[in-house]
Amino acid sequence: MTSHRPTVATTIALTVATMIAFAANSLLCRMALGAGAIDAASFTTLRLASGALTLWLIVTATRKGKSSARSDWIAAAMLFLYAIAFSFAYLSLSAGTGALILFGAVQLTMLTVGLRGGEHFAPLSWSGFVLAVVGLVYLVSPGLAAVRTR
Repeated sequence: MTSHRPTVATTIALTVATMIAFAANSLLCRMALGAGAIDAASFTTLRLASGALTLWLIVTATRKGKSSARSDWIAAAMLFLYAIAFSFAYLSLSAGTGALILFGAVQLTMLTVGLRGGEHFAPLSWSGFVLAVVGLVYLVSPGLAAVRTR
């Protein structure tokens, strides 16, 4: 069995697409919750239910009669906890600060899962992570409401 290793260009393109999606998510949350168009609990429920339905449709269409995967209710509960916390946080955080915290939380989660799974990071990866954390701390150092725009 050969493993498919993505090219550097593919990795960069997917990373950029992911960051744009996270930023768009922050802006959409702000638009829905900031204008009072919907309450945080209903927004989170609608958001996760529509995501679950979409994923179910994708899996159903691509599996074509194969046995279904097991459900991971703990992971689903953690996703709900994460989403509801951010929905309520968006009521008082600026969109920029919320996006910074969201990006940081996602990256920290991915690193933690990788480390717990036995992954080892190169020194350059650790340097990038430390630089990102220092940058985040610098941006929010005066307080969460005072993100610098230099």
